[in-house]
Amino acid sequence: MTHIPGNKTSSKTEIFDKRQLSTLVDMNSAEAVHNEVIHILGLINPAFDLEPVHMVFQFTVNLYEGHMPGYRSCNTDYHNLRHITDTYLAMARLLHGAQLSGESFSDREIVLGLTGVLLHDAGMIQESHDTEGTGAKYTPEHVLLSMDFVAKHSGIFHLSAQEISDLRDMIMCTDLLADITAINFSTGKIELLGKILATADLIAQMADRTYLEKLLFLYQEFREADMGNFKNEIDFLNQTLEFFKISAKRFEKTLDDTSHFMVPHFKSRWGITENLYTISLENQREFLKKILQEPKSIYQKLKRDNLAEAARRKSGNILRKED
Repeated sequence: MTHIPGNKTSSKTEIFDKRQLSTLVDMNSAEAVHNEVIHILGLINPAFDLEPVHMVFQFTVNLYEGHMPGYRSCNTDYHNLRHITDTYLAMARLLHGAQLSGESFSDREIVLGLTGVLLHDAGMIQESHDTEGTGAKYTPEHVLLSMDFVAKHSGIFHLSAQEISDLRDMIMCTDLLADITAINFSTGKIELLGKILATADLIAQMADRTYLEKLLFLYQEFREADMGNFKNEIDFLNQTLEFFKISAKRFEKTLDDTSHFMVPHFKSRWGITENLYTISLENQREFLKKILQEPKSIYQKLKRDNLAEAARRKSGNILRKED
């Protein structure tokens, strides 16, 4: 029997049968996620210098939890610390799979990639003097703000001028509106890291077991930022079905199918021969299609972790049972 956090009686075979990504690591624990990333780095290189990774991880946790002088704690319910740690783990898994597939990154390049993934949404954290609304209002420009945040704090991470430029290019890859082909990457390795980062950002969100519930919070963030053309939260969920199609094309074409690096990782780490992220993502898409057939009962069906209820209470009008 293999001990899996959060499931003391599960074996690798049972995990394969259930194909549940969420059983492998306790994703609600930032510490558990970080420990798994550290383990993966040891698989990549047993002599990996972990100190820079520990530092940027703790910096990120402090930032999001409000322990960073000059900044408020994170107050966005979708783009929060959980999203960051989800993406952080996905990035590490992809890097490991890339290595197993014949790609080679230096330890420093891996540190840069993990720094980029941990800080790719830092631009949504409000400074202390900014007490109006939430960080969601910065959604339209948050990628550029995140790039500026990294540059502003580059001394803490001992980044060279070239590394700052490389991180800016990597983070730019997470902008869905950016033309990645127009980015002048310094090397092919940095380009690949940028595409892996962008893949991790998307796939970690969409494969989350509570992705559909969390979309209600994303709708609120978009509404505060005055983004998109959505009549209401049901319309937002309907348009998400189209986003699944757009994302599939982005994974395959724009990001060079780097999501396939998950397969060798899962085989090596867990003895599982499938990409659990794409399986979970597809399950989410199918369930969304199903529940949208009866929009008046969506609230009752989105019940994981009571997130839909929390979103309803926060907004005061999301998915009312009487609607």
